[in-house]
Amino acid sequence: MVTLILLFIFVTPLYVNFKDKPAERKPHPTGVVVIPDGSNGFIYRVDASAVQGSSDLDVKTGLMRVVEPIAGEAKITRYESIQDLSGRTVAYKVWVHR
Repeated sequence: MVTLILLFIFVTPLYVNFKDKPAERKPHPTGVVVIPDGSNGFIYRVDASAVQGSSDLDVKTGLMRVVEPIAGEAKITRYESIQDLSGRTVAYKVWVHR
């Protein structure tokens, strides 16, 4: 009986497709990169497409909305915009401390 059970366990997958594949992980749509800054904080690189608005308050609110689900309750100490050669903002560098 044990032999039949072992045969079933090891031989059946060769002939039967159980369609049991792992779920595919899709990357986060905002494209956030996290780097430790060495002083008990982190530097987040956030794509500019994830942040709406042009005023300082709008940008800071948008950055907080993107960073908070990843970092938890945290405080943005400062941020810088990263621009391409034409002067268009493509990303933000955000310093965050808990």
